[in-house]
Amino acid sequence: MATDADRFATPRMAAGALFVDDQDRILLVHKTYSNGWDIPGGYVDIGESPAAACRRELREELDLDREPQRLLVVDWAPNDGEGDKVLWLFDCGTLDDDEQRIILDDSELDRWEWAPVNKIGDYVIPRLVRRLTQAYRAYVHGYSVYLEHGQPPGR
Repeated sequence: MATDADRFATPRMAAGALFVDDQDRILLVHKTYSNGWDIPGGYVDIGESPAAACRRELREELDLDREPQRLLVVDWAPNDGEGDKVLWLFDCGTLDDDEQRIILDDSELDRWEWAPVNKIGDYVIPRLVRRLTQAYRAYVHGYSVYLEHGQPPGR
């Protein structure tokens, strides 16, 4: 007989931070363990909120204490390797003087870079291009958006 635990979804969750500078560039970090670019962030621990996970990841990865601001994106993005997955992307403001204080966790990251929004596809995989493009639009226009695989449902 199936229990409630067998019937209800328990997706893996991740939280990320969107930083945009005054030249419409997005902060990306380069991961040492997968040879790819991404935004700062990571998995949500059991009992941790997505905003708390974003805060923790910014401390761990960049040595920055930042409070996530507005929620920009919730993206339902299951995949074969990880199963059901929900990604939360927060506006974390601008860096300004904090940019000079970034200290990377060299066990995870080896560099960071500002990527022009219109060149983001040169850095990240297609599903992340879709998610970041939608997040940037939400950031600019002041709304939050629900996505499925980086796109509004039904697209």
